[in-house]
Amino acid sequence: MDTAASDGAAVRFPPPFVYAIALVAGALLQGFVLPLPFGVSFGARVAVAAVAAGLGVALITGIYRYTRNPMYVGMALLQLAIGVGFGNLWIVALLPLVLAIIYAIAIRHEEAYLERKFGETYLAYKRSVRRWL
Repeated sequence: MDTAASDGAAVRFPPPFVYAIALVAGALLQGFVLPLPFGVSFGARVAVAAVAAGLGVALITGIYRYTRNPMYVGMALLQLAIGVGFGNLWIVALLPLVLAIIYAIAIRHEEAYLERKFGETYLAYKRSVRRWL
């Protein structure tokens, strides 16, 4: 067996799918179960959504000096932007659950792998850079 091919963090479920599932679940909950009023004007929602989306896209490109998980934070900001932009509080409310799932299925495995692979270098990085922001 090629050990280089098996070298990895053992993430079994693609994290972007977790965000996608939350978007679909939020849309279904809003449309068919219990619509949650947003209570903010359309213009304000669009402005907040645009800022969150812009920050999300910027973080996805990787700002590892400020967060150890820029792609996950970026996708979270995009989920927030979509929820706010569409006035869907379910999508926004599902965000903490999504982040907990992302931690459970991806981040903890990735961090354990990086600790094994890079040892003290990664541990020093963990001490100096936050997991989220």
